[in-house]
Amino acid sequence: MSYPLPSLPRIPPEIVALTDYEPLAREHLGEQAWAYFTSGAADEVTLRDNREAYDRLKLLPRVLRDMKGGNTQVTLLGETLEYPIMLAPIAYQRMAHKDGELATVLGASAMKAGVVVSTRASVRIEDIAAAAQTRLWFQLYMQPDREFTRDLVRRAEEAGYQALVLTVDAPLNGIRNGLQRVQFRLPPGVEAVNLRGMAQPDTRPRLAGEKVAFGALLDDAPTWKDIEWLLSQTRLPVILKGILSPEDAELAIQLGFAGLIVSNHGGRILDTVPASIDVLPQITAVVAGRVPVLVDGGIRRGTDVLKAIALGASAVLVGRPYIFGLSVAGAVGVAHVLNILKAEFEVAMGLTGCATVAEIQREVIWQH
Repeated sequence: MSYPLPSLPRIPPEIVALTDYEPLAREHLGEQAWAYFTSGAADEVTLRDNREAYDRLKLLPRVLRDMKGGNTQVTLLGETLEYPIMLAPIAYQRMAHKDGELATVLGASAMKAGVVVSTRASVRIEDIAAAAQTRLWFQLYMQPDREFTRDLVRRAEEAGYQALVLTVDAPLNGIRNGLQRVQFRLPPGVEAVNLRGMAQPDTRPRLAGEKVAFGALLDDAPTWKDIEWLLSQTRLPVILKGILSPEDAELAIQLGFAGLIVSNHGGRILDTVPASIDVLPQITAVVAGRVPVLVDGGIRRGTDVLKAIALGASAVLVGRPYIFGLSVAGAVGVAHVLNILKAEFEVAMGLTGCATVAEIQREVIWQH
């Protein structure tokens, strides 16, 4: 089996920000894995805007505030998190490091950060749960075979996962030119091990005149009725991931979802959709506190976390940065990424006069 470069024995002292990992990660991952983890849909307009949208938001510091007893704790689904940062679901992590998701949960456990494990993990979800000492949520793609989907849910429940994260914004793959240019293929020995036995859709290039999306792929895509069935099959809280429309947010709450994740899938599915952070205020206005709302996409600084909380998010999910840390330094790299982000978030809270996460309100964002 072909693995990336071995993890560095120590983290270079010049890595002090999340973006410092990127040049080293590119070297460690190689062309194919780099393209998989970093590429976005089409012209990558949304991929870029996810980041740039945070830069457009400016903070308004407050001074001379009482900061005694300050902390970063939040309550989510009835549990206390040390800070409102979780690791987003990312598939095939053994392309980044030989231990893949096992190294990720080890690093997250050291930092007491929750992890959302992908349906397309390259390690069995039971083995990931056995290695973890932190909260785990299982990200689920509904499969055309309902029995197989039910079995996946049962496996997650029995392994001790504490919530399901149903991803609904990718009923088919987006057009990723970055993957096409390198003719991406999974390396030998890396696969979605938890989907063994499930027939996979035919994604081969189509001949002229053949349907690319319509037909079997979208005919089998889940609908709101399928979602109702899924909610009836589990005792776990279910969070809906991939929401950009306020109307869809309202439908989800009416159906009984325990939370929502505002997400454009990291800009990997449909290009020129809005940045997640730009949509967040519309979603939180509709939700009006009835369920927690999380957001992902473009978070690279602790100030980004602060901005998301100020616009109504209960917590954020971070994706690509921890994969870069994983590829460079394994579990230690994942923990280091989280430590940087948590420290920056705490400093941002202090410098905007917010002693607790509950004090981070919209007034923190400068209204120009």
